[in-house]
Amino acid sequence: MDGKGTETAPTGANMSNRSFPISDPICQTEEAPFAMVVIRRFGVFDYILYGILTFMATVSLLVFLEECIYIYKKVPANKKSLIVWVNGAAPAIGTMSCLGMWFPRSTMFTDMFSSCYFAIVVFKFLILMVEEVGGDEAFLKRAGKYKLKISTGPCCCCCCCLPDVAITRRSLFLLKLGSFQFAVLKTAFTIFSIVLYTHGNYDIKKISADGDAIWINSFVGVLTITGLWPVGITFIHLKNTLRTIKIIPKYAMYQLLLILTQLQTAIINILGSNGTIACSPPFPSSIRGYMMSQQLLIMEMFIITMVTRLLYRRQYDPLPEEQDANENTRMTDLTQSP
Repeated sequence: MDGKGTETAPTGANMSNRSFPISDPICQTEEAPFAMVVIRRFGVFDYILYGILTFMATVSLLVFLEECIYIYKKVPANKKSLIVWVNGAAPAIGTMSCLGMWFPRSTMFTDMFSSCYFAIVVFKFLILMVEEVGGDEAFLKRAGKYKLKISTGPCCCCCCCLPDVAITRRSLFLLKLGSFQFAVLKTAFTIFSIVLYTHGNYDIKKISADGDAIWINSFVGVLTITGLWPVGITFIHLKNTLRTIKIIPKYAMYQLLLILTQLQTAIINILGSNGTIACSPPFPSSIRGYMMSQQLLIMEMFIITMVTRLLYRRQYDPLPEEQDANENTRMTDLTQSP
């Protein structure tokens, strides 16, 4: 302690900030402040920062609403809801991040909503790729003479010995089921986590070896990998077929969403929980990490919203008929297989 009785040694989550004087009781807690407490401490820079980020989130939402009007007027019925779901990922995540920024105590719930929405988008993106070909029947007709290459990420990118799989109704059903289970079970585990949180058994900021958060998050991690795998398999098969509708940049935006919402957020939150990110009243270390994550996501989702608008705002004409057997260079022709 110093001469005034103020503790200067780090505690728990603030081990890396040994030179940081803990002069505010907030730095000794892990509780997020109320919104009014944060606003009362605002300076000029904070008003400018929060104003710009809120404007970005609002513009993203308005751009998405305008895009919905265009989609429902110009896009065939079988693709309307799919494109709306996929286009809405960035604006929805940006809006939730904006709410989490203004109301710090809601960050756990806004992150959960964003994760659930993205889980649904994973399934919708797979179905969208199939519908861009013309639906299940057209997909099977085009791909019937090929095989699926399943040695791809994120599950089996190093398993080159895995055999190719014939494209049948059953294999197509299994691809859809792989992503569908992620959308359903991720939502179910999120609801279960909220129920545990209300009883004090779940706190994502206090993950311990014997806590509920550790096994729930571990299981959801496995579901995520198995949910992303079918999308990767389908993309590898269709990337040349759908090149004319810019499927590669669309898939890149989908992958970027995954990295930013899952990996980036997890890294920042871990740094905050470990005290690597310094306490800055009214935010303790862990909550400041959450705030930095929300602010970054708002800017990133704004950019992705503008890019996806350019990619999906187009004429949706039918694909031309397959010209030759080499259209998909990553597949193996069944007639040439031993």
